[in-house]
Amino acid sequence: MRDAPKNPAQSTAGAPVIFDTRREIDRADEDLWVFGYGSLMWRPGFAFEERVPARLVGLHRALCVYSFVHRGTPEQPGLVLGLDRGGTCRGIAFRVDKTRRADTLAYLREREQTTNVYLELLRPVTLLDDPTLERGAGAGERRVRALVYAVDRSHPQYAGRLDLDAQVRLVRQGHGQSGPNRDYVLSTVREIEAQGCHDAKLHLLARRLTAGHETPGATPAA
Repeated sequence: MRDAPKNPAQSTAGAPVIFDTRREIDRADEDLWVFGYGSLMWRPGFAFEERVPARLVGLHRALCVYSFVHRGTPEQPGLVLGLDRGGTCRGIAFRVDKTRRADTLAYLREREQTTNVYLELLRPVTLLDDPTLERGAGAGERRVRALVYAVDRSHPQYAGRLDLDAQVRLVRQGHGQSGPNRDYVLSTVREIEAQGCHDAKLHLLARRLTAGHETPGATPAA
């Protein structure tokens, strides 16, 4: 049985989720930081001033969203990533100049919110442009508030925790406006590897998807 929806302002794994209104996000007169954890890492689609490895605490990356548009259809859903409660997530933080803030937000909402399955949140992230920070050295680390797209657990497209066989089936069948679901998963795994990281669940899925085909680390087609 799926968990009952919770208030997104409640704490997750000891870290409070800061739920911000669209008005606050829209009206801020400052550069915009965007935290990417899926396709935004390898295909942001917007201009940026900085691209920095980053760590988010309190939410984790999970294949927990049925895709009805970009990587599937309502009749044959695909499966895409969302940020779900608890844990941590390594990703990429992009800094957008404040003069492009409004245009970037409009682009992201058109891309990410076609069915409003995500919550727009502003969350603190640690920028890891200094590699010593991953080893626990806190001196000189940068923290910023970044826009993140976390899954809305009350939305009908929230898939919850699916077993590996169900994930494989959905990803293999999924094909939407942005292409095959399989390509989405494998491209994300390649980007995670390029950061020197490992996501055990995604790598296991990639091995199932590439059985008899190319390896997850192969160069993707253009």
